[in-house]
Formats: sequence, structure tokens, C-alpha cells
Amino acid sequence: MSNTAAWPPGYAVHPRVESVDLELLAAFRGVPVAHASDSLGRSVGALGLTAYHADLKLHLCGPALTVRVRPGDNLMIHVALQMAQPGDVIVIDGAGDLTQALIGGLMRTTAIARGIAGFVVDGAVRDLAEWAEGGIAVYARGHTHRGPSKDGPGEVNVPVACAGMSVAPGDLVLGDADGVLAVPASQVATLLPLVRAHAAREDKIRAGNKAGAPDPERFNALLRQKGCPV
Repeated sequence: MSNTAAWPPGYAVHPRVESVDLELLAAFRGVPVAHASDSLGRSVGALGLTAYHADLKLHLCGPALTVRVRPGDNLMIHVALQMAQPGDVIVIDGAGDLTQALIGGLMRTTAIARGIAGFVVDGAVRDLAEWAEGGIAVYARGHTHRGPSKDGPGEVNVPVACAGMSVAPGDLVLGDADGVLAVPASQVATLLPLVRAHAAREDKIRAGNKAGAPDPERFNALLRQKGCPV
């Protein structure tokens, strides 16, 4: 499927990208999305998505397999499902359209059987009762009972825009109760010590708060930087 020159306009399937090694993936499992977001400047990540898997403790962590589809059409998502490897996260650019669902319960069954970690959908899902059973993460813009077409066009493993974030094939995707974040593959290794240091700082602050000994200087220093007489 890698010979894209032979594909008609609007259709393309590129090879799966492996760009984050297994040790780094394992190190990021359990890293809160908020910690990664804070360490990346607090202005990145998806907006407007809802978790439909109904398990607030479920943590999503895996490499992105990206799909761009025509709104309301899921032909290329089925292609991506057949390409995906265990642990992959299928990230779908459906242009935020909510008129037709892009994935549903039958695709969930396939994804679980293939060991896929989850879906991030800039579009709609359906069969909510099945997704709520858990076993796989799914974040989407919304839901509808109206099903999709299977006509195309679409592309697999291309850079996409999904709910306000840029995602390239092979990027690290993190998801938890707070939302979804994509980390560029080139930044994953340098981000790890930053999120660990961030966690340590929060642990120290939390311990002080629990002990009833907050640190006013933490905020006074910020006020002085603004010229406030404290």
C-alpha cells in the first residue's frame, strides 16, 4: 500500500511509522496529560473532545496512526484498522463533522481484538453503550445514531489536524480524564525528564498544602515581578 503514486487523487495509504521506542512508551504510561501539557507550555492539545469509554482511570498512551477522511465517511478508517499494531492510537481528522458517526460498536470489537489502545476522533461516534463498557479508549467531538458512508476519499498516515492539535504519524498520543495531547516524536525523549521534574514539584506543593503550610513566597515572587509591593 505504500506506492501512493498509483493511487487516485484524494486517496493515499502510507506505511505505518515507528518513531518512539518501547522504553520511552513504557515510561510515559501513567504520565498525567496535565503534566505533559504544562511541560509543553500549557497551550497545546485537543479541545472539545469527550471521553466515551466511561472509565476516568483509563490512561491512553501509544503511537499515532493517523487518518484523514471526508466528513461522514469511514472507508479509510477500516483500512487503518487493518494496518494498526497492538498499542497504536488511531487519530482521525473528520473535520469536526457531527452529522454522521465515523466509528461504532462493530469497529470497537475489531479494535479490541487487534489490541488497539484507542481512538481520537475529530467527528462523531455511535453505539455509546458499547463504548461505555470500556476495554478501549475513545475520545470524540460528539455522537449521533446516523451511520457513515464507505466511499472515500481519505488518507492514512499523513499529518492531520485533530480537535485543534497537529498530529503526525508516529507521534506519542496521551489521554486521560483531562483530555488528549499529542507529543511530536522528536520531543518525546526531552519531555520525559521535564514531566518527572514537574511531578516532583507538584508532590512537594501537595505535601505542603496537606500539612497546612502553603508557600506564600511562591506567589509573592510572581507579584514582585509585576511590580507589586509585596
